[in-house]
Amino acid sequence: MARTKTGFVRRRKHNKIRKMVKGQWGSRGRLFRRSNEAMLKSYWYAYRDRRVRRRDLRRLWITRINAAARLNGMSYSKFIFGLKRANIALDRKVLADIAVHDMDTFGKIAAISQQNQ
Repeated sequence: MARTKTGFVRRRKHNKIRKMVKGQWGSRGRLFRRSNEAMLKSYWYAYRDRRVRRRDLRRLWITRINAAARLNGMSYSKFIFGLKRANIALDRKVLADIAVHDMDTFGKIAAISQQNQ
């Protein structure tokens, strides 16, 4: 009786990985070894960029808050310092949303911050 090798098990594994990288350019979507490299690299990029996204969003929020604070005659650092002194616990995400969608409310918050410097 003939010895059975990996056969369908290996093919199933290869097909699973090739399915993950379907649509990649050139041999990265066709050949198993290149597909495996592409898949591992894409997982590493996804892991890394989940952290980078948080970093980028925080930069965006700070930029928006700074722009709105300057419209109210303050710098970003003085605005945040005044909020801390006034015990207003709003995070940067919420402050940026208020700055973009409701300038009147942001102006009131900026006035409170300016009083507590």
